[in-house]
Amino acid sequence: MTHPDVLIRNEGSVWVFNPLTPAAKEWFDENVHTEPYQWLGTSLVVDHGLAAGLVQGILNAGLEVG
Repeated sequence: MTHPDVLIRNEGSVWVFNPLTPAAKEWFDENVHTEPYQWLGTSLVVDHGLAAGLVQGILNAGLEVG
């Protein structure tokens, strides 16, 4: 059983992405342009319209989601 690199929650109008591993945190730093207000603690909150592309990028990077 593998542990996810990123936990993802669909909260309706927004999705919440929580990078858990150093590899996931590095990927977010290098590939996702964010503003400080989009982060709630260690979780990135994005509009539902952007979530599918973000999930696909995470998977394309070889990271595991949960």
